[in-house]
Amino acid sequence: MPTAPTVLVAGDALVDFVPHNPGPPGNAGGYEPTFGGSGANAAMALDRLGLPPLCWTRLATDDLGAFLQEHFAASSIPSDLLVIDEDARTTVSLVTHDADRGPSFAFYREHGADTKLQQGTVSDDTLESVSWVHTTGVTMSVEPSRSATLELQSRAADRCTVSLDPNWRPEMWHSSHEFRAVIRGALPDIDVVTATPDELSVAGFEADDPAALARAVADEGPHTVVLTLGEAGALCFGTDDSPVTGQARHGGYSIDPVDATGAGDAFLAGFIASLTHGVKDPNCALALANAAGAVATTQAGAVTALTGPDALRQFHDDIPWLS
Repeated sequence: MPTAPTVLVAGDALVDFVPHNPGPPGNAGGYEPTFGGSGANAAMALDRLGLPPLCWTRLATDDLGAFLQEHFAASSIPSDLLVIDEDARTTVSLVTHDADRGPSFAFYREHGADTKLQQGTVSDDTLESVSWVHTTGVTMSVEPSRSATLELQSRAADRCTVSLDPNWRPEMWHSSHEFRAVIRGALPDIDVVTATPDELSVAGFEADDPAALARAVADEGPHTVVLTLGEAGALCFGTDDSPVTGQARHGGYSIDPVDATGAGDAFLAGFIASLTHGVKDPNCALALANAAGAVATTQAGAVTALTGPDALRQFHDDIPWLS
């Protein structure tokens, strides 16, 4: 029998329209619809890594919603918390690539199903059954999903590990001040933060170097802070309460990216998978996370290239949950 999920991912689900060519829309040469959303990407990446989680999101019944439902149905993710909303639309993201295939996004989410998460959907019994709850700042940017996400974080805080990817998207928030207030207000309920230095700067954290920045965030409550640093790799800082105590830095892997959309979500899935399988060495956890992020960039679409845990072996051969 399949093992019951030990991770719950709560967040957005949308369709990314990924261009065939870099540059402005007039040079795109057409677009490919792909599965997307920071929460949905993290959930699907965990599934592709062999660790299917529960996923709490809302899905519309329009054609794009059916597209997302088909992807979930083809996965091993249980449908328990995939809420169907017949009155909503599917959120859409139009992706533009720069010359290095780095993505920028234009979001269309008025009446989007994933903006309408409702408090109380996740039961206490469900929270008691998992060891990790992951959340995203995307659903914290708009009501009613904001209150629903904050309520979930608060109820989960005394039961399991709670992680947050702030995922700063300026067009989703009324202002940077709002982002700062909401994200920092949530930190007392958060154990693990994964973010870029730029996102933490918008949240009001300033430091001269990544290590000091990570420590500043940990001072607000989280016991583990992971900074993704682009081509410079990633840094992890863990307090004495962290399962990966101390500081580590991994330089990442050399790769010629096709599409970096969702690389951070795949990285995060690799990190969660490592810690939930007892990895105590932060260097090992970062190496696995960077491997997942690197694989995700090798094909168009956030999780297309993550065909299974063996895909990581081209970068990192020691995969704890396969040994």
